[in-house]
Amino acid sequence: MSTDATPALPPIDGGFLRETLLQLMAIPSPVGLTDGIVRYTVARLEAIGLPCEVTRRGAIRATLRGRERKPARAIVAHLDTLGAMVQRIKPNGRLAVVPIGHWSARFAEGGRLTVFTDTQQLRGTCLPLKTSGHAFGPEIDTQPIGWDHVEVRVDVPAERAEDLLAAGIQVGDWIAFDPQLELLDNGYINARYLDDKAAVAALLCACKALVDAGIEPPVDVHPLFTITEEVGSGASAALHGDIAEMVSLDIAIAAPGQNTSEHAVTICLQDLSGPFDFHLTHKLIGLAEAHGLPHRRDVFRFYRSDSAAAVEAGNDIRTALIGFGADASHGYERTHRDALEALARLAVAYLRSDPVTRRDQRPMGTLEGFTEQMAPAEMQLPLTPLPDPEQFLEADPNLGID
Repeated sequence: MSTDATPALPPIDGGFLRETLLQLMAIPSPVGLTDGIVRYTVARLEAIGLPCEVTRRGAIRATLRGRERKPARAIVAHLDTLGAMVQRIKPNGRLAVVPIGHWSARFAEGGRLTVFTDTQQLRGTCLPLKTSGHAFGPEIDTQPIGWDHVEVRVDVPAERAEDLLAAGIQVGDWIAFDPQLELLDNGYINARYLDDKAAVAALLCACKALVDAGIEPPVDVHPLFTITEEVGSGASAALHGDIAEMVSLDIAIAAPGQNTSEHAVTICLQDLSGPFDFHLTHKLIGLAEAHGLPHRRDVFRFYRSDSAAAVEAGNDIRTALIGFGADASHGYERTHRDALEALARLAVAYLRSDPVTRRDQRPMGTLEGFTEQMAPAEMQLPLTPLPDPEQFLEADPNLGID
């Protein structure tokens, strides 16, 4: 519900969102194997009409010019996903693997995958050590779960380690699991790696909406696409000193004990790294309310994002986190089209809004223009006065005081 003071948001291109998500899912991108998805994203940005730069390793910084250069803002999503790597070539002709990023081996079991050797790509399956009920009986249900208890069966003739070596497989080869994407007519989306390819698609969609509508943001906007979020470094690169605000777009956790919904955008108040910026977060809440966007507020206990990496790298910026609600994060994830569209629309609303404060264009300054979370009159004083210690700590035999 927009008013005269809150102009309507430009439309989100649902066809573009769907197409972009499908194309992103078609490109394997576990951490360290991201060149292909970086090239794709740069091409997508250039087609939208946004110039961009790429760091040495592949993080992308695009630019959408605003009416003023600063205080500039960044909005970030990550291109990298979870994956695995060959740890050891086993005597039985199978591969021992270690995870790339933090995820449970229970979601790797049964997954089809690709092994990227130095010379070719080989297909395979990740399986528990005991797979056949006909061979092991009830032991297949009682064996432990963990990366030490799975192995990769490569689809080449291999009964010994030498057979895999002859196929070109080496320790340290990357492994990408199939995304297993399924888009349903009722709007539900199931896949591995919705984290964070769904948010990347939503961010690209938001950029397209602004450009197509000819909207000039009030300040420069830098869409960022990082490549190492799943291992913790994320947006520690590609920022510069003029950026005063950064909003991360990522998966939001729909689970028992959480407030997130698969049909809404989530505005996170705190994650494992601590609270997000009070003013930027409440600005996003206000925008969601003003535009009638389905949204939830939430707190994530076992979660960190690009925002944490940016602050830990020494950047003095305001940070916030918004995300698409999804079930079973880092497993077989599920979200809904409603959440992705709400995320894209909130990103558009944010990018066309004024910065938190113009004072942020300077890294240091006086209190003039500094934000205020509560006025002195709003500060609550204790309602019960404390007694004067001299009145009850005098000599009193009942207190045992001399």
